[in-house]
Amino acid sequence: MRSECLVVEFQVTGDDCPLADASRAASATIDAAPPLVRSDGNTLLRASTPAEAVGRLLDTDDRVRYLHGSQIDGRWNYRCLSKQPCVVHDLVDVGFLVESVHHREGTERHVGAVVGYDVLDSVLEAAGDRVGVSLERVTTLGEEGDAPIAQRWDLTPAQEKAVRAALAAGYFSVPRDVTAAEVAETLGISKSAFLERLRRGQGSLFTQLFGNE
Repeated sequence: MRSECLVVEFQVTGDDCPLADASRAASATIDAAPPLVRSDGNTLLRASTPAEAVGRLLDTDDRVRYLHGSQIDGRWNYRCLSKQPCVVHDLVDVGFLVESVHHREGTERHVGAVVGYDVLDSVLEAAGDRVGVSLERVTTLGEEGDAPIAQRWDLTPAQEKAVRAALAAGYFSVPRDVTAAEVAETLGISKSAFLERLRRGQGSLFTQLFGNE
């Protein structure tokens, strides 16, 4: 068993997948979950962005099918099927454990892990054969940074920010140290917006923790 695991971050340019093209065309940022490849070669994409234009671009992209969009907390969430493979799959094939892909106006930031420097070399070589790539960060994964999979929660950035702010301010203390209005003020949003984000965030956490009981 290998004892060394590396957390890595790559910057990638030149990808031609639908999300990369939409990010470039809309001059937008897109946060994406790791794309999933089906046995028929099609790719399942799940992404979030504050730019509504991204949805219009994906909807008119001939490579995209079954596009679904919803808006929550000021962001658009999209799910779709793509006929175009993503460059990150070339990296996965040689050992990259992808956790997230962030698009910014066509440039991508891939965050994940590799087991050992020899695997890292293979990943860099595979990426360099298809796109422009630079290694932005390498750190050793310690036990304190290796949370169990069940503890990685799926929240929107706004929901996470609301939950963290409420926790830090003592909103969950008994009795409460602050009111909802006071936490909302620190976030620069209305009380109703804060409560909606908090409740949606709590609902998502509880569903992931306990299921749909």
